[in-house]
Amino acid sequence: MREIVHLQIGRCGNQIGSKFWEVISDEHGIDPEGCYQGDSDLQIERINVYYNEGIRCNYVPRAILVDLEPSTMDAVRAGPFGGLFRPDNIVYSASGAGNNWAKGHLTEGADLLETVIDVVRKEAEGCDCLQGFQLVHSLGGGTGSGMGTLLLANLYEEYPERMLVSYSIVPSPKVSDTVVEPYNATLSLNQLIEYTNQSYSIDNEALYDICFRTLKLKTPTYGDLNHLVSLAMSGVTTCLRFPGQLNADLRKLAVNMVPFPRLHFFVPGFAPLTSRGEQKYRALTVPELTHQMFDAKNMMAACDPRKGRYLTVAAVFRGRMSMKEVDEQMLNVQMKNKDFFIGWIPNNVKTAVCDIPPRGLKMSATFVGNTTAIQEVFKRILGQFASMFRRKAFLHWYTGEGMDEADFTEADSNVYDLVSEYQQYQDATMYVNDMEEEEEEQPKDDGDN
Repeated sequence: MREIVHLQIGRCGNQIGSKFWEVISDEHGIDPEGCYQGDSDLQIERINVYYNEGIRCNYVPRAILVDLEPSTMDAVRAGPFGGLFRPDNIVYSASGAGNNWAKGHLTEGADLLETVIDVVRKEAEGCDCLQGFQLVHSLGGGTGSGMGTLLLANLYEEYPERMLVSYSIVPSPKVSDTVVEPYNATLSLNQLIEYTNQSYSIDNEALYDICFRTLKLKTPTYGDLNHLVSLAMSGVTTCLRFPGQLNADLRKLAVNMVPFPRLHFFVPGFAPLTSRGEQKYRALTVPELTHQMFDAKNMMAACDPRKGRYLTVAAVFRGRMSMKEVDEQMLNVQMKNKDFFIGWIPNNVKTAVCDIPPRGLKMSATFVGNTTAIQEVFKRILGQFASMFRRKAFLHWYTGEGMDEADFTEADSNVYDLVSEYQQYQDATMYVNDMEEEEEEQPKDDGDN
C-alpha cells in the first residue's frame, strides 16, 4: 500500500486540514470515533493510504497537527472529529509566530522543528511503502508560511526520494487580516519553488468570488471558504484513495503534470458549484460538468486561464457515468479551445473516472490545471511586496529575528524569474506555431540567399 503522511500547520492549515479529514472520513464511512460504518468494500479497499489501523479495528488519520500557539489545537479537539487524531501527533508551543515569517522559519519554529520531525519519523517508519508527504498551510501568516517551508526543506533533505505536495493558501487583499502578507508569501514562494514537487495554489480571492458570485453568499465566512478547499482536496486525492487506473499515486500525477521542475504550481477547480436556490433547476450531466470545470469562475486561484495557456490538465470525474461520453466531452473542449492548450505537448489532458461520488452529489468533477496564467497571482504578490519593500516598511520585525535584507531581494528575484519562465513558455509556443504556419503558407524558395 502506498501511504501518505499528512501535515497541517498554522491556524489556516489546521482549520482546512480538519475539514478535509471530516470530508474524507465521511466518504470512507469512518465515524468520529474512528470506527468503520460504511456500506461498500470499495470504501476501505485503499483506506491505508491516509489511515493507520488502530486497536479494536478503528482507523486513525496519519496526520500531524502543528502550530506555535495552543488555541488552534483546542479548537480542533473541540470540533466534531477532534477525537479522531492521535494525541501524540498534536504538536504545539505557547509562543505564537505573530504573523512573522522569520519567527516561524528561524526562531520559534526552529525550536519546535526537532519535535515535529520525530513525530514525522515515527509515522514514516510505520509505513510499508511511503509515497510522500502532503502539507496544508497558508502563505500569508507566520507559522504556516515560515515553519511550513522550514519543515518542507527538512523533509526534502531527509526523504529525498519521496514526493512533497503542498496545498498552499495564497493571500489576497479581499480576505486579508495581515499587513505583511506580501512579505510572508514571497519568502514562502521562494522556498516552494525549490522544495515541493507539486503545489496546489488556492487563492482566497478566488474562493471569496466563488462564494459571492456563484454560491450567492452575501457574507462568506472562513467556514465557507474552508469547505470549498476541502471539496477540491477531496477531489484531487480521489485517485489516491479509491481503486482506479489513472494518476493512482503522487508520482504518476507529477510525471503527467510537471513539464519543467520549477513549473509545478497548479490551479484546482471544482464542479458543480451552484447556489442552493438554483440546484433544482440544473441537471447534472457530463457536458455540464465539463463546461463548468473549464470555466474561469470555477478556478480556485484568482487568475484568468484565458490570458495564459495550459501546459497540462488533469480531470477527475466522480459518479456513475459513461467513459465514452467523458472522453468525447474532454476532446470537444480541447478542439474548441485549441489556442489555449500548448501545441507542443500532445495529449496534455488526462482524465480519470471514479465510480464513488462525493456525499450529497450524484456526480462531480475536479480540475487540476498547470496554466501559464498563474503568473498573474505571483505578479499581484510581487507588486504588493515591491511597494512595501521599496520603503523598507515593517522590515525591522524580520531583521530583528536574524534575517537580512538580501534574503528579501533573493526571494523577490527568484519569484520574478518564475514569472518570466511561465511567460517564456507561453510565448515560445505561439512563436513556434506561427513559424510553422508561415512555413506552410510560403512556397519553398530556392533563391541565392
